[in-house]
Amino acid sequence: MRNRFSWFNATSLTLGFAFLYLPILILVVYSFNSSKLVTVWAGFSTKWYGELFHDQAFMDAAIVTLKVGLASSTLATVLGTMAAYVLVRGGRFFGRTLFSGMIYAPLVVPDVITGLSLLLLFISIGLDRGIGTIVLAHATFSMCYVSVVVSSRLVSFDRALEEAALDLGCTPWDAFKSVTLPIIAPAVISGWLLAFTLSLDDLVIASFASGPSATTLPMKIFSQVRLGVSPEINALSTILISIVTVGVVTTSVLTKQAAVRRKRQEQEAAKQD
Repeated sequence: MRNRFSWFNATSLTLGFAFLYLPILILVVYSFNSSKLVTVWAGFSTKWYGELFHDQAFMDAAIVTLKVGLASSTLATVLGTMAAYVLVRGGRFFGRTLFSGMIYAPLVVPDVITGLSLLLLFISIGLDRGIGTIVLAHATFSMCYVSVVVSSRLVSFDRALEEAALDLGCTPWDAFKSVTLPIIAPAVISGWLLAFTLSLDDLVIASFASGPSATTLPMKIFSQVRLGVSPEINALSTILISIVTVGVVTTSVLTKQAAVRRKRQEQEAAKQD
């Protein structure tokens, strides 16, 4: 039975989308405002984008954020994939409950507690805070997300494929590299993207783990907003929104194209049979 059109449903949907996306739309519009006052429209202008790219403090923070995001997401993906493999394929072993609890703990522990714990750890071992400590901190809390994503794929993985590779003479490492890893690659890539996104978005943990020589973009934006919202922040937010939008659209298109190719291959294989 088809649902009938309802003004209540339409109104609720409109208000919900307006609540979610209208502030973003206003931010994008006012990023092209020529006035220094972000709430007063004084004409169309792109000068704040030029001011943003000439602001060395913002550029340095953006570079630090990209370095931290790339390094921490890669480290978290490697460690998270290894942890997921052990949890799914390791069977029952001594300390498994403790191991899984330590892996998934950052999912439920507040960021303030995680950041404070890491800060005390870095101080106790005499590690100078900077980009390296932020990378370790971000890898610590994002590794669990990678582990969850990869574990869900390994659970449904057909182990007969690995066994066939072993029967054909592959070593366990060759079987993992040639058979397992290519099949779980979409989950690994998804985990890397999730870890990278979490690193770009983090403010609390980075505030504890960073030092005077390393300031991430969220920390820079937060410090600037406390003094008042400037048009440069609107311009920066618009650029970030554009990058995320392009990434999501590109991923969606590539996924649909891959699904179409896979469906066409299945149809051709069925015709040959």
